[in-house]
Amino acid sequence: METFKSMNLKTINLRNIKKMRLERHWSQDQLSEMSGLSIRTIQRIENGENAGLESLKSLASVFDINITDSNKTQEMEQIRKEEEYVQNVKGFYKFLALAIFSLAVFFFIAIVDSDSEGWYLFFYMLIFYTLGLGMYSLNIFDFFGEEWKRKMINTKFKKK
Repeated sequence: METFKSMNLKTINLRNIKKMRLERHWSQDQLSEMSGLSIRTIQRIENGENAGLESLKSLASVFDINITDSNKTQEMEQIRKEEEYVQNVKGFYKFLALAIFSLAVFFFIAIVDSDSEGWYLFFYMLIFYTLGLGMYSLNIFDFFGEEWKRKMINTKFKKK
């Protein structure tokens, strides 16, 4: 029954607690009494600080809502994206270091082995690494992403 009831409740962002309190013309003291939370806890929540699960449950029962914190979800998603980007850039730099080391070795072999096979091998590896790094960088650095797309549309259609 509890799950069914909470599914039907209005969902609100944690950041809107102050707005909801003011819409009901409640003071922080009144909300404190109804929820069983201290005034200081109410102030912290209204200022956007983290709230404990029990505090959220108390506020949810007072307002008859299901409280969510979509900003936390967005923050976690942003952190995940940033971490993924950092790992991809790290992978790119590792691949770049491997390419430089390998090309240095093949260049040394080509110089020491004066016949043309050493130079062919060096140039094949140079082409391979150049293409590989180019593809990797296009994938990682998103040269043609949303910002580029927006600039192209604005330029074409003279939007500001």
